[in-house]
Amino acid sequence: QVQLVESGGGLVQAGASLRLSCAASGRTFSSYAVGWFRQAPGKEREFVAAISSSGGRTDSTDSVKGRFTSSRDNAKNTVYLQMNSLKPEDTAVYYCAAGVVFGRRANHYHYWGQGTQVTVSS
Repeated sequence: QVQLVESGGGLVQAGASLRLSCAASGRTFSSYAVGWFRQAPGKEREFVAAISSSGGRTDSTDSVKGRFTSSRDNAKNTVYLQMNSLKPEDTAVYYCAAGVVFGRRANHYHYWGQGTQVTVSS
């Protein structure tokens, strides 16, 4: 019922900022929590951040806390991940996902985007 498309990735230098967008289709989007995950080559998929359906609750993993912020605009069917002070260790493919439960587990999320590459050079 929900389709997601990530955009906004790219190649940047350490210390730069990027804003990722997760654009959704489907009239029920506002009822879904959205999680952000990333996967670097040779590494496991990692939880990054999540936002509740209303935007009233957010969560993020310790490695990005204070640097990354998720927000949403349900009127635009879009969730954002603002990424500041980027580090080379942030290099990964970033995915957004929608689900009925606000949480950190990937299996909470039923709908996934195609991913967008973020590369941070030193």
